Amino acid sequence: TAPPAPETFAAPYRSSLSGRNMDNLSDTLKKLKITAVDRTEDSLEGCLDCLLQALAQNNTGTSEKIQGSGILQLFADLLTPQSSCTAKVANIIAEVAKNEFMRIPCVEAGLISPLVQLLNSKDQEVLLQTGRALGNICYDSHEGRSAVDQAGGAQIVIDHLRSLCGITDPANEKLLTVFCGMLMNYSNENDSLQAQLINMGVIPTLVKLLGIHCQNAALTEMCLVAFGNLAELESSKEQFASTNIAEELVKLFKKQIEHDKREMIFEVLAPLAENDAIKLQLVESGLVECLLEIVQQKVDSDKEDDIAELKTASDLMVLLLLGDESMQKLFEGGKGNVFQKVLSWIPSSNHQLQLAGALAIANFARNDGNCIHMVDNGIVENLMDLLNRHVEDGNVTVQHAALSALRNLAIPVVNKGKMLSAGVTEAVLKFLKSEMPPVQFKLLGTLRMLIDAQAEAAEQLGKNVKLVERLVEWCEAKDHAGVMGESNRLLSALIRHSKSKDVIKTIVQSGGIKHLVTMATSEHVIMQNEALVALALIAALELGTAEKDLESAKLVRILHRLLADERSAPEIKYNSMVLICAVMGSESLHKEVQDLAFLDVVSKLRSHENKSVAQQASLTEQRLTVES
Repeated sequence: TAPPAPETFAAPYRSSLSGRNMDNLSDTLKKLKITAVDRTEDSLEGCLDCLLQALAQNNTGTSEKIQGSGILQLFADLLTPQSSCTAKVANIIAEVAKNEFMRIPCVEAGLISPLVQLLNSKDQEVLLQTGRALGNICYDSHEGRSAVDQAGGAQIVIDHLRSLCGITDPANEKLLTVFCGMLMNYSNENDSLQAQLINMGVIPTLVKLLGIHCQNAALTEMCLVAFGNLAELESSKEQFASTNIAEELVKLFKKQIEHDKREMIFEVLAPLAENDAIKLQLVESGLVECLLEIVQQKVDSDKEDDIAELKTASDLMVLLLLGDESMQKLFEGGKGNVFQKVLSWIPSSNHQLQLAGALAIANFARNDGNCIHMVDNGIVENLMDLLNRHVEDGNVTVQHAALSALRNLAIPVVNKGKMLSAGVTEAVLKFLKSEMPPVQFKLLGTLRMLIDAQAEAAEQLGKNVKLVERLVEWCEAKDHAGVMGESNRLLSALIRHSKSKDVIKTIVQSGGIKHLVTMATSEHVIMQNEALVALALIAALELGTAEKDLESAKLVRILHRLLADERSAPEIKYNSMVLICAVMGSESLHKEVQDLAFLDVVSKLRSHENKSVAQQASLTEQRLTVES
């Protein structure tokens, strides 16, 4: 969120001072120097009024003159609680500090400490002008913020907000607005100062302010900007969750008709909705109903603002579904109004709604019960229709979202057969030619989920030469680790679930063996293991066909390394020994095993703490001894 501009959104008014005015200003400054020392209140007040008038006519020019005259240093002495001119001096400082070039000189003139002292005043006008002065000096100024921090200004302002919070007269609300603005300018885009305000307990105070003063537009806006700044910080989320911020924001949102104001509230809701507790509070406060209403109102509009609001509302809806509790509450056993509405977005002709609908389904599909219910109620057909509409030059984000939903739905065992019968693999394979890594990644994940323990489907896919060739190509996608990993895993899965000689031959002919051998060296134990099991099946079923590829991929050397490495997981050691026994049927690989002195490594594993590893070590040792 952009910080509030110092005081006013307008640029400082520039006009040249006429010669006479220039002379008057010079006289005033000279006179001020004398009266500041004499402390004759009447003359002093006259000089200050002249300065304020000159600043009102031409802020920048007058500020330059003030800086050049060396008068700023005198102001530090004039900022005393006893003087009747104090509020005017603070007002002048607030005005000159609207100019960027004046903020460091104000700090260097020693004005911060006396200004912070004035925050203890009981005089409302003094407090108002002091708050303005400090806020403007802090605006976009590291030096200003640092000086206010050292003088302890923030805590005093927060204490004021707390004590004045409940008073709703206009003068007090103006003061509250200035103090909120001052804190924002003080902490904007500065994580450590924002964290400091959070530790001082500013959040509950601001939430209370918003609730009490929701009729005051300026103060409300300032609170929203403050929330927008603070909500980005992780440490703020817990504090926000312990207040009734959700309720207050939703209440405020319902009253807003202006796009800009709604936009401001959205900017606060998005970072807050990243927290699961707040997600649930927002759902319980009725935010979802507001969002659905916006979608309904804006869906057919081609106005830029409406399109933006539709996107924000539907994105936020998806975000609320990322929390387990909030998601289950909205699913309502698949009967929920929200769930039904979201379903109706998928056939929509609006890309944004298609996207949000598919992402929402992917989020609803985060537990088996929901997945089974959705598949039984025809959601798969809807998603396949959506994918079919985006095959040629389709919308990549919609493709990605629909594939994410299908992948999640394919996780429960009972859904796999139903989804295969519905033709999901055929629908997914249409995207094999996609050049977009996010789509490739989800496509691979969906296929891998579908063939898990489905031998027939795994065999059918594994004999699909086009698919296998594409997988081998993607196994080399070094720029996209996710795609590379998923391709390797799918190659291995095709062999493990089909146990088919034809599948192994297809993979050998397409050059896939070297990738499975490399996968055995992955940093992820699960991938290493999947590779070793697939390679053991290859060695058991089609060793002759794969022999040359296994040799050139240096399989035996890799197995020796895995067995010798103390960090290898027990299942990796176990499957490596199974694989060693399996490749002994090949003359060339057998010779490599003998050359590498496997007996030493294997005999050490007989005393391994894992029983299966120790047992397999004894069997492997016997085999190696007999065959040596």
